Amino acid sequence: MGEKHLEQIQQKIQEELLAELEQGMSFSDEEMRDEIELRVLKYGQIEYLTIEEKLELAKKIFNSIRRLDVLEELLEDPDITEIMVNGPEHIFIEKDGKLMDSGKKFQSRSKLEDVIQQIVSKVNRVVNEASPIVDVRLLDGSRVNVVLPPVALDGPVMTIRRFPETPFHMDKLLELGSITQEAADFLRTLVEARYNIFISGGTGSGKTTFLNVLSNYIPVTERIVTIEDSAELQIRNVANLVRLETRNANLEGKNAVTIRDLVRSALRQRPDRIIIGEIRDAAVIELLSAMNTGHDGSISTGHANSPADMLRRMETLVLTGMEIPLAAVRSQIASAIEIVVQLGRLRDKSRKVLEIDEVCGIDRGEIVLRPLYQFRETENSTRERVEGRLMTTGNSLLNRRKLVMAGKERTVEIS
Repeated sequence: MGEKHLEQIQQKIQEELLAELEQGMSFSDEEMRDEIELRVLKYGQIEYLTIEEKLELAKKIFNSIRRLDVLEELLEDPDITEIMVNGPEHIFIEKDGKLMDSGKKFQSRSKLEDVIQQIVSKVNRVVNEASPIVDVRLLDGSRVNVVLPPVALDGPVMTIRRFPETPFHMDKLLELGSITQEAADFLRTLVEARYNIFISGGTGSGKTTFLNVLSNYIPVTERIVTIEDSAELQIRNVANLVRLETRNANLEGKNAVTIRDLVRSALRQRPDRIIIGEIRDAAVIELLSAMNTGHDGSISTGHANSPADMLRRMETLVLTGMEIPLAAVRSQIASAIEIVVQLGRLRDKSRKVLEIDEVCGIDRGEIVLRPLYQFRETENSTRERVEGRLMTTGNSLLNRRKLVMAGKERTVEIS
């Protein structure tokens, strides 16, 4: 039977059931499945539907009424890492690192709007024309961003970023070729020796994933406080873990809890390390202060295209939060951040560690970066596939004080 005719049958059954629900009838999920199957069988006798068509139709109707409609099937696919809804008729996905059209669409704009309201209402959030942008989190930890008209010009826009149920480990990144064993061992030693590390990269470069991977190297005896806009970190090897999340202002514009608020609170909770999911505002002031006042081993991430760009962006963020001389800002950054790891997403959509730099203080008023590892393409690279390797630059780590204190000085030799 044609796809169009099946959609018409689906629409009729949904309208019948929704009308009964509006009249006060109540169904459990199991009762709803049974009711849908009875009606599909009824139409199947008239329309001569195949068994496969009946099963698919029943599933679509149930998902539309009780789940997230056409998105439900996409959310059930563990290989899909991102779902991008550009209005009711255009749904794109990222699967196995590649962007593609999902081939699915909502029956109407109003159905998409219903799904959006279903998502945000479950976490007590509001999105409407007066407040058209919202970030929420699904029960499985997926991050959802919604933008409604009039801000979104072509209809409601929603992006769902999913995270694996089992966090990545370094072995997986090695298997994917994202990093070399030598560089991985180097970073493991730095985490264990409590170096302050900042992870830089563009959107979709894998910053949160890499932060999760590095967190596996934190000793289990330490007390960790994590701070995020929306909870994405999956730290499971540390028992003494405090997880904090920001809160948006209410409808009156009050009672917001910012990252700055949470960092200040975290400093009173006796953390060994503070991990901030992403720095994007003046909260960097509190982070730098924490790193400079005994909370060694702290880790955070930020958006930038290179280590130098990341440090310049941090300067700007500090200056937006307080009026102090630029020289003082740079001195604070150079004494707090010790290692910058640059991630990137290459033209073949693969994610790689592109650079690992040491921050080596101030020279002539500028922060000095010393590259330790850099990704280099080989002649075998093509437009469709990038071939290359993270290579040592020949520079050795200069600041070895923490290695000595941790008894690990002999374990770090960059060749």
